[in-house]
Amino acid sequence: MLTSIHPKLPMRDPNVTAAFYTQLLGFSLEADYGHYLILQKDAVELHFFLFESLYPATNYGQIYIRTEDIHALYEDYLQHGVPIHPNAPLSLKPWDQWEFSILDPDNNLLTFGEAV
Repeated sequence: MLTSIHPKLPMRDPNVTAAFYTQLLGFSLEADYGHYLILQKDAVELHFFLFESLYPATNYGQIYIRTEDIHALYEDYLQHGVPIHPNAPLSLKPWDQWEFSILDPDNNLLTFGEAV
């Protein structure tokens, strides 16, 4: 029986990744094994593995995070200087989802969404 999912994303520098997710996105660092990080915010847990030779322009890591009160989250991220993807500001999509996206320092795409 499946109970949850924890995406694994590549990172080039654990310190940069930890700082971005904890200082800008409000995650807490649950585990730091140097080459492997576990970060958590509310019910979302993300895992990161070291990939020092990652070329960000060719990274297609993507996750979709369901949210509650996406408008408040979006405003909070704007106020904290989180770089919103220039092609993906908060908008209502044809599939009845409010969505916005950001890129982390390694070009992993995080899309946040809430059903209408």
